[in-house]
Amino acid sequence: MTALPATPAPTSFTEALPGFDYRGFAAELDALRAELERNAGPADVAHLRKLSAWGRLATALGYATAWIAPNPVSAGLIALGSTLRWTIVAHHTSHRGLDRIPGGHLTSRTFAKGWRRYPDWFDWIDPEAWDFEHNRLHHYHTGEVGDPDLPEEQLERLRLAPLPAAVKLGALFALASTWKFVYYAPNTLAMLKEEQRRKAERRPIDPGARHTGVSLAHAWSPLHADGRAFWTRCILPFALLQFVLIPSLYLVIGPWAALSVLVNSLLAEWLSNLHTFAVIVPNHAGDDVHRFDRASTDRAEFYVRQVLGSVNFRTGGETLAGDVNDALHGFLNYQVEHHLWPDLSPLQYKRAAPRVKALCAKYGVPYVQEPLWKRLLQLVRTATGSATMVRSCTLGRDERERTAGGLRASGDSE
Repeated sequence: MTALPATPAPTSFTEALPGFDYRGFAAELDALRAELERNAGPADVAHLRKLSAWGRLATALGYATAWIAPNPVSAGLIALGSTLRWTIVAHHTSHRGLDRIPGGHLTSRTFAKGWRRYPDWFDWIDPEAWDFEHNRLHHYHTGEVGDPDLPEEQLERLRLAPLPAAVKLGALFALASTWKFVYYAPNTLAMLKEEQRRKAERRPIDPGARHTGVSLAHAWSPLHADGRAFWTRCILPFALLQFVLIPSLYLVIGPWAALSVLVNSLLAEWLSNLHTFAVIVPNHAGDDVHRFDRASTDRAEFYVRQVLGSVNFRTGGETLAGDVNDALHGFLNYQVEHHLWPDLSPLQYKRAAPRVKALCAKYGVPYVQEPLWKRLLQLVRTATGSATMVRSCTLGRDERERTAGGLRASGDSE
């Protein structure tokens, strides 16, 4: 079998939207944001609580039947509960989606903090590390070299490797099957530790820092301080609870019941890894998705980049069927709106999406929305090297002011 040729990454960045009205676009998005905030209230809290209850119910049903025998239904329900707790509840809560709305513990001030990590969101990933890596580095460096979750950058070695296509696909599937504890857990914690060291040493922030992940040998080594932190904060607590303590509770029924729960728990972990990988990673991959050469300079440029650098999947309306569709996508199908305003509730993203799409059409900003399966194909092409993301320049505030000044001077001379 011949190797799949990798498309070389272009080195030049071309202007994404020549002559674009940054000010007008930003003003209309600001007005929409203000309207969404005014309309937020108890319905947003009830909506997120409903989605959280769906996840809890899936987990409860999974464990209520997992003891009977190893089976995909029980494992699938456990996996679904795990996925919904991460992608919907923990995700939007840690982004302060309900912080401004009275109504419960689903706020960033208390959710998964301290002992609440166990009942709120207990997974391989450390909540504090996730908050730093995802909420700060990824969201405010989207598509830049400093974005730790840019698939093209993180998968560069696989993209450029002279390997057969089947081998690359196998490697990608292996990553998808294990990525929560192979990629997210060690990377998020390593980046948090590095940030803590930077602050302690009073080193300045390097805006061009490249986040290409950490060495697995380093991250998993108990001989290194970061490795020991990874074991004690991520691996051992979750593994002991999920694969030792919970199955052992079923010994009161019998050894077969405990073994069945263990097998179903392992299968659920595999399914949850695949599910979350499928709904998260394609959001910023494909030959129609942009990446950028530097940090954005103001909110107007930030807005443009979030649309150009993100992808939506099929979205649902404010109906039961719409909520089911969105829940199965982990509400990652509203990625454009979420990247514009990370701190809104899932319900507000539903309401914002058609209006954001209309504004993008009005101003000529490409708004990419396709079914998940199409975006998975784009991810595969990006990961294997047969597709390359668009290299774009957007105009910063000073550049726009110079351009506007030049146009005015030209007009005056005429």
